[in-house]
Amino acid sequence: MMSVVLKMMCVLLFAVFVSAEHMPMTDFDLEKMGGKWYIIGMATNAEWFVSNKANMKMGTAMLVSTEDGDLDLTYTNMNENGSCWRMNHLANKTESPARFVFTSQRWGNDNDMRVVDARFDEYAFIHTIKTKGGVSELFNVLYGRNSTVTEDLVEKFKTFSLDTGILEENIVILPPNEECPSA
Repeated sequence: MMSVVLKMMCVLLFAVFVSAEHMPMTDFDLEKMGGKWYIIGMATNAEWFVSNKANMKMGTAMLVSTEDGDLDLTYTNMNENGSCWRMNHLANKTESPARFVFTSQRWGNDNDMRVVDARFDEYAFIHTIKTKGGVSELFNVLYGRNSTVTEDLVEKFKTFSLDTGILEENIVILPPNEECPSA
């Protein structure tokens, strides 16, 4: 029993250490972050992702800054049957300009979202710590301003995700997909 508790403590300490390493970027610009992004890649060891990653395809994210400095997030993805899946969140600003927090009404988890790297006209790496029922999962996303990115950027995202403790087989570059119409 004691070895199980010790192992769990080590896993939790590792997750805290890894997350602390990936702090929000210091030269973040909320206005430049706004606009349309393609969701190019995802990485997480979460069971829901491991079970569904083979069927996932590229989607889009629309990020709009509010007057209060929060971030309105709208995600869309075209389903196989031609219908559109949509999800919205209002991510609240924190003391760090590149860090936002929100609770997902759909999934019931608390999200600590950090923009850790970006060239606003090309890409952004988003590192999110999702917590539900006292269990935290790391979730990384590669956003691109275009539906394709360079191989160097893909490798940079993979290295970043491996550095956060995500298994290589759980780092996915999503295949292209039709876009949902604006609504």
